[in-house]
Amino acid sequence: MAEIPAVPVSLHVPDMAITEDADGTLRAHAEVSLGPYPARLTERLEHWAGYAPDRVFLAERTPDGAGWRRITYAETLAAVCALGQALLDRGLSAARPVAILSGNSIDHALLGLAAMHVGVPYAPISVAYATTGGDFARLRHIFGLLTPGLVFAEDGARFAPALATIADGTEIVVSQNPPPGLKISLLADLRATTPRPAVAAAVTRVGPETIAKFLFTSGSTDLPKGVINTERMLCSNQEMIRSVMRFLGEEPPVLLDWLPWNHTFGGNHNFGIVLYNGGTLYIDDGRPAPGGMAATLRNLREIAPSVYFNVPKGWEEIALACREDAELRQKFFSQVKLFFYAGASLTQHVWDMLDALAIETIGRRVTMLTGLGATETAPFALCCHPSHARSGMVGVPAPGVEVKLVDVEGKREVRMRGPNITPGYWRDEAKTRAVFDEEGFYRTGDALAWIDPATPSLGFRFDGRISEDFKLSTGTWVHVGRLRALLLERLAPYVRDVVIAAPDRDMIAALAVPERPDYANDAAIRSEIARRLALFARDYPGSSMRIARLVFLDAALSIDAGEVTDKGSLNQRIILRNRPALIEALYAEPPARDIITAEEFAQ
Repeated sequence: MAEIPAVPVSLHVPDMAITEDADGTLRAHAEVSLGPYPARLTERLEHWAGYAPDRVFLAERTPDGAGWRRITYAETLAAVCALGQALLDRGLSAARPVAILSGNSIDHALLGLAAMHVGVPYAPISVAYATTGGDFARLRHIFGLLTPGLVFAEDGARFAPALATIADGTEIVVSQNPPPGLKISLLADLRATTPRPAVAAAVTRVGPETIAKFLFTSGSTDLPKGVINTERMLCSNQEMIRSVMRFLGEEPPVLLDWLPWNHTFGGNHNFGIVLYNGGTLYIDDGRPAPGGMAATLRNLREIAPSVYFNVPKGWEEIALACREDAELRQKFFSQVKLFFYAGASLTQHVWDMLDALAIETIGRRVTMLTGLGATETAPFALCCHPSHARSGMVGVPAPGVEVKLVDVEGKREVRMRGPNITPGYWRDEAKTRAVFDEEGFYRTGDALAWIDPATPSLGFRFDGRISEDFKLSTGTWVHVGRLRALLLERLAPYVRDVVIAAPDRDMIAALAVPERPDYANDAAIRSEIARRLALFARDYPGSSMRIARLVFLDAALSIDAGEVTDKGSLNQRIILRNRPALIEALYAEPPARDIITAEEFAQ
């Protein structure tokens, strides 16, 4: 299938220069330099408002779902200036920034861009933190760090319980449905503000070091950290992306995207691609979650993207839907030049399915790219060359990024330095100091290995999160990332994700997220899982790889408890910590009936 040509697309993944220090530390960077980039991101909004004023910038579904509400670049700039004046009138600043509770929407975008335009940082906050769970502990923690001067929630009724937790004196702004009992301002009134010279004066003070936004990461701890995102980070990163994905600058991209703007993938990478390159973003009101894919598929039947981004679960759902729906398949592949995934490893069977569907539909493959990045890297940092793009490969440094690989606990941790790297965590000097090494490189916590040690120029593959690795009671290291990827490939399509357990035990076990809830009690599927575990044990007999037992998770993973992000990424450590009884059951002798073992198939 790889011999069938791909849809033509202008890409330039750079060659990599590699050096080695006397102590074995590897250093790498792109052999081409990063090109110039603007001092602030809204320079691009001003450019496109002048060059293509009537081009649609953003579109979202109308309330009745029948059509699209659209806003042009010129209309966006006018609204941004009006809202910018309203924010200046309120004396907002980094000490009293804007907090946005709502999901992706035009109003969200306008307020965020307005804040950046006049130098007021803003923080898009996960909808889950403001709509689920008890006392809103995570939201309270974020508000305590931010001390916001203005909090925006598009639908006041939906966010009423969360809005009631806001400190007195903080202005609350909604687009619609103001909740009773709270003093509320309407966004429409802020948009009616007449811009004055103060807006232009504020814009001149915005520069590369200005804080553009705060993004809160779930990380491996209980409480989110506020990652500082500067204008330099955002602008340099967009130039890095375009230096690799050159087609973005040759024709305005069209995106249909659901990825949440409180995450760097959706809010920096994808939203930024559209703004930086004068494209159009259709805000997808669906997502790859129960009850969410129907909206995404409806939108894909209307909108043909020129480049498409998603997480692995989203790609799987789209591939399965396209396999059954010729009309959807024809629309989806009609204009697209590039696919891209991030957030987790894409299983090879889904990748192969997409290739097969593209060849059947348009006679060519569509190039799939991926790479490596983090909230702290804005996020684009490494990218894989299409000639050796496979699941788990992350490639070579983007122009402008310096990479250093340091031996840590038997692996090579990747550390990064460049204009796209965060200066630190908001109001947390201890975590900021800890995350940078003595040379100012950001410690990612990710391990990398060569794609092919004999050909280093091909770049790197992902080798797991160092913090997720653990030792068995025998002292043998278990490298979770590689093991998890291999196991998922073997258990597809019955298992969506796995958590590897457990430190200080004498064997490895796994907690599995079933692709469908009924799989957990299906005797035939359980037998098939046992068969595959036995084959896996045959192929990987060592104690650091052999999965002795597996149990299906009996309850949904919790966003509020930090077990899963709203992109679907799992936090292995928190899931294990939250289920001590299940871990004990996994290792009990004799195993309970709901525990699947490799020995079952042999019997």
